[in-house]
Amino acid sequence: MQTLLVASRKGLFVVRGQGAQWAVVGHHFAGDPVTQVLADPRTGHWFAALRMGHFGVKLRKSTDQGASWTEMAAPAFPPKPTSGPLADDPTPWNVDLIWALTPGSAAQPGTLWAGCMPAGLFKSEDGGASWALCTALWEDPRRPGWFGGGNDFPGMHSVLVDPRNAQHITVAISCGGVWQTQDGGASWALTAAGMTADYLPADSTDDQNTQDPHRVVRCAAQPNVLWAQHHCGIYRSANGGQRWQRIAAPAPSGFGFAVACDPQDPLRAWLVPAQADTHRYPVDGKMVVNRTDDGGKTFQTFSAGLPQTHAYHLVYRHCLELAADRQTLAMASTTGGLWVSADAGEHWHTVSQDLPPVAALGFVP
Repeated sequence: MQTLLVASRKGLFVVRGQGAQWAVVGHHFAGDPVTQVLADPRTGHWFAALRMGHFGVKLRKSTDQGASWTEMAAPAFPPKPTSGPLADDPTPWNVDLIWALTPGSAAQPGTLWAGCMPAGLFKSEDGGASWALCTALWEDPRRPGWFGGGNDFPGMHSVLVDPRNAQHITVAISCGGVWQTQDGGASWALTAAGMTADYLPADSTDDQNTQDPHRVVRCAAQPNVLWAQHHCGIYRSANGGQRWQRIAAPAPSGFGFAVACDPQDPLRAWLVPAQADTHRYPVDGKMVVNRTDDGGKTFQTFSAGLPQTHAYHLVYRHCLELAADRQTLAMASTTGGLWVSADAGEHWHTVSQDLPPVAALGFVP
């Protein structure tokens, strides 16, 4: 039996099942928008990030698999300076949403990372009881060049911790490229070379600081291999993100938001294509999932069990997840669809078509 956490606009759902038999078994924070969820593999603790509008961003923690929840401190910016170069910063210094929650290394059970909108990176060393802004990235003089990709302000949606080195963190920003630190956040390098932003003027398309990677994921067994679903296509890096190679767009589209990769096989990844750019729904209204088993040289397209007529589901960045067994995939949409595959995406089972819009999924290890 496997457990899946589903963060939605109307609360956090707990789904359990195996194979083709899955069911919703729990509902927490009913009516409240949940933007991100984490089942920490080191401690077994569950975290849920809530976006409460007028009441601000909230963070909840459960140490008993949802039987009870405790309110934790939420990431928050320090007061905006009233003098100096940041006094005129047009970006608001308040967290609008928590877009990424990532555990630190196994040797640091209390460390958590949070990527937010606006695109600030926060670190907790006490299991979420307190948070500190990574000032080196926030104060980088290149940050004013970032801009919102479909939002008013840039946001940080991908935060990756290198399993070989807890001080090596990779983050991705829409629109602000890919950044890496080798010293726990004290200094940062912009590493989006090879990415191309077709939405910019011709003389700016290669600007690393304005790229829009929709999501970036890493192969755990070979951490130098990263995959990116970019606004303008699919990318893969085999050298830790120092250089990105664009992959020829598979049918029916290279546009999308979600990407998942096999933690053991650096050549296998899954993507959910959509029609760019204003449409943002499956091409021809037919929902499919693409999988590559050779590093992006070729793709197989799977549709069995997915809606093929007038399907207008959009799968967001964090709504395609692979379980630890490397065979079970879960996928959810902005129109309340939830599907599970037990055979690496080749066949899909509908769990529900009636959930609220889903923002993120997370398997419980």
